[in-house]
Amino acid sequence: MLVPRIVFALAAGTGLFAAAPASAQFFLKPATLATERVTGTEPGMTGPALPGATAGELRAALVWNLRAALNVAALQCQFEPTLLTLDYYNAALKDHAVELRDSYAVLEKYFVRTAPSKKAGQTELDKFGTRVYSGFSTVGGQLSFCQTAGSIGRDAVFTRPGKFGDLAQDRMRELRDSLRPWGEQYRAPRFNPTILYRSVTFPPFGKDSCWKNSEYVSKKCGPLSIGY
Repeated sequence: MLVPRIVFALAAGTGLFAAAPASAQFFLKPATLATERVTGTEPGMTGPALPGATAGELRAALVWNLRAALNVAALQCQFEPTLLTLDYYNAALKDHAVELRDSYAVLEKYFVRTAPSKKAGQTELDKFGTRVYSGFSTVGGQLSFCQTAGSIGRDAVFTRPGKFGDLAQDRMRELRDSLRPWGEQYRAPRFNPTILYRSVTFPPFGKDSCWKNSEYVSKKCGPLSIGY
């Protein structure tokens, strides 16, 4: 009976620490990002611009942007499982299903309203969705994006149904800002790394006159240059 109790205690302890908010997996001191509330009229906050959109339509766009960002994080941030980005995304889909559905319907009406036809509007909606998703794909800012998305995903779990749009307005600027490359904020680097590029001129392998017994003859074809 002793071993099962120890195993159970260890498993419970592991679960406890895994569920704790992750604040500094990557940086000793994470970057301080902008947190001003947005309405959707600010450049870049909804991804592609939405000319003539109403306040409700912009809010719906922010909701859909946040959903897309959490989805991208669920796929791209599993290298750091303590961020729980996949779990938070799945929970958000369940907890905020009604608001997500209604926001999509509002966006659909916007594109139908601003397009020449319903079919054209649906096409534009599909393009919008694709651009929104691709807008959250990052390489240089992956660490800060994953950390921020994990924090927002955690907040989404504790956000009341119907208030997901408020969360999107409160933290979309921060989320967009996290896509930029960031580093350690406490200790500034003492030097700037320099990338050395090496240029190589390959010998003319296809020119037989430049070769004698498999050796390159520089007198006939000139010296090879290998520089930095």
